[in-house]
Amino acid sequence: MSKAYTRFITSLFCLFLGGLFVWHLLLPDRAQSETENRTLAQVPQLSWQTLKDGSFGQAVEKYFADQFPLRDDWTGLKARLEQLLGRECFHDVYLCGDTLISKVEEPDMDLVGKNLTYLQRLAEKTQAAVTLGFIPSAAEIWKEKLPTGAASYDQTHFLELAGELGLPMADLESALSAHKEEPIFYRTDHHWTTLGAFYGANAVLESLGMETLNQEDFTPEIVSENFNGTLYSTSGIHWLTPDTMEYWVEDTGLDITTYRTGTAEKGVLYDRSYLEKKDKYSSFLGGNQPLCVIKNTKITDGSKVLLIRDSYADAMAPFLTQRFSEVHLLDLRYYRASVAQYVQDNGIEDIVVLYSVQNFIADRNVVLLTQ
Repeated sequence: MSKAYTRFITSLFCLFLGGLFVWHLLLPDRAQSETENRTLAQVPQLSWQTLKDGSFGQAVEKYFADQFPLRDDWTGLKARLEQLLGRECFHDVYLCGDTLISKVEEPDMDLVGKNLTYLQRLAEKTQAAVTLGFIPSAAEIWKEKLPTGAASYDQTHFLELAGELGLPMADLESALSAHKEEPIFYRTDHHWTTLGAFYGANAVLESLGMETLNQEDFTPEIVSENFNGTLYSTSGIHWLTPDTMEYWVEDTGLDITTYRTGTAEKGVLYDRSYLEKKDKYSSFLGGNQPLCVIKNTKITDGSKVLLIRDSYADAMAPFLTQRFSEVHLLDLRYYRASVAQYVQDNGIEDIVVLYSVQNFIADRNVVLLTQ
């Protein structure tokens, strides 16, 4: 290779890098990545302390990485090249044909044991009946889709441990496994679909001794055919066909109150404004909130259920409103008051701890149930 050619290649490379740098300076910084569904780093503040401890250099590196021109396109290209090289796991997300499945890491068994103990203590603190509703993720229900030898925690082991508490359990594993050939989980998101939530709701109702729902009584409304979920964001796999999202339950006759800001406000069963955003799953109940209460004015028997839950419950709650006069949803990530006191103050007779297994085994907020 001649020196002239070497100089040409070096100059071309420097010109390319310089062009990217100028492009970066001309483009306005983005506050949020819709594709990755996260906040992006902004220009770091320089100080003697940050310069001395090295944090300024790290912040600059993160800033340039986050604000790199066409970042989303480069991320997708990187994942495509890695796929061509035979890679099957992308940031703890397995590519399984046309489906993305989140890997479930081996949990801290000490934390798991403590969380299960906290459930037992809740049952002892309240007169309400406590039912466990643990939802195996797609990595368990669809494990035959995983790449050969793919590592993922055996969630049935956790369900066996939970069963040893002696508390009633909704058999969500059997309910979902019986329909595993159907689209019960999104292909680009970790949540279950509305169909999966329907089967889950019937498993919960059955465990509570209540009449189950008939699928024929609902008319699904397709509200989006362009849903790219959390696994799409974290994996960099941006070439799969987007998911379809459906609403099944009509919101007529439902009185919904949200405590998103700490005070009672009018809520909605479906916040359709999210359908125009990346985070379409948050259209169910309007997304994360400490407390939400749904009252069905057509049911006057005084039946109430409290869901101590994660975000999977957002898609299930509309179905439970068809059997209860009141459905209370409480999220321990944001609710800090006594759960036992809330149960007593609101005359609730049934509590369902409704969590995905993947979330529960890593959740450090379950201790709040002991208040």
